[in-house]
Amino acid sequence: MLEYGNLTHAEARGDVASLSVSKPQLTGSGPRPVNLKSDLAALADLIELAFADTMDNGGRAAIREMRTLSRIGPSLGIVPAMSDLLIGMGLGFVWIEDGRLVGNVSIFPASLPPEARRAWIIANVAVHPDYRERGIARALMHDSLNSVHQRSGSPAGVILQVEAQNWKARHLYDTLAFDEEGTFTLWRRAPGPPPRPVLGGPGSYITRRGRGDWRSELALARLARPEAAGGIGWLRPPMPSLFRPSIRKALTDLINLRGMERLVVESQRDRRILASLWVERGFGASSVQLTLMAEPDAGAEAMDLLLTALRRFGEDSTLAIEHPSKDEVVSALLDRFGFRKVRTLVHMRKEVES
Repeated sequence: MLEYGNLTHAEARGDVASLSVSKPQLTGSGPRPVNLKSDLAALADLIELAFADTMDNGGRAAIREMRTLSRIGPSLGIVPAMSDLLIGMGLGFVWIEDGRLVGNVSIFPASLPPEARRAWIIANVAVHPDYRERGIARALMHDSLNSVHQRSGSPAGVILQVEAQNWKARHLYDTLAFDEEGTFTLWRRAPGPPPRPVLGGPGSYITRRGRGDWRSELALARLARPEAAGGIGWLRPPMPSLFRPSIRKALTDLINLRGMERLVVESQRDRRILASLWVERGFGASSVQLTLMAEPDAGAEAMDLLLTALRRFGEDSTLAIEHPSKDEVVSALLDRFGFRKVRTLVHMRKEVES
């Protein structure tokens, strides 16, 4: 599930009302801004149809939320706590044809570390199967990019994710001057016995990362997961705040029963961090989320960190990890240890001037 930035509902409605859209090709058809009070049910149907094969639990929960709120109808504007999901959807565009809502593009302000440059997310690019190959997606993307251009007071990035096998969508984004930043594969391992001990056993000294070692871990991230190649993952550029969380972030995680453990392998010679594993757990979460970073020649250290996670958490919990697809060493380890590929996503970016 994506994370979204904070906007008030009044701000969102005001922005949408001020935008112009491309001229419809036919009378009574074409693009217009989303109207949350009337479009939610149709949007839920379209998004569910378009992404049925790839929708995860978070996506299905969002669809249920949309349908529930659609029943409020004209009173939706007075809901006291409008969700970030709906605020973001309210900034997007839909396509109307034959009296039906048949296309959509959503625009969300990206929730990035405070040091990062402002960016917007393009999501839910969907066209009903009966109306494809008519240029609807391209027209909606043009209006969405124009919207970002009007909203941004300074140059900003526009980012999106697309299934690696969705060649038509990738071609569309290529022609709109989006660049590929990185390709990430999501792996999952169901609860089960940990793998048999590797010959010789773990050979690395694994410890929790010290509070003062965040700079060394950040240096590792910038080497192993540079921002130009997609960073640590979606909405996770290698910025200091991810390695030295604020007191406010720590308190928020405590209140919401979330926690992260940082396990590292250090060089005995200079205490440089060679490999790092983040273990993130949350109350009610369906899986334990792992993030693995390692220097190019630290395959043994990466293996030892994964084995540690499997022995500590893998027997009772589902483990999930999103990792760069091009990392053949770690991909082979994940396959060897019983992880299975769920999906592969390409991260793309376009710079938009103010």
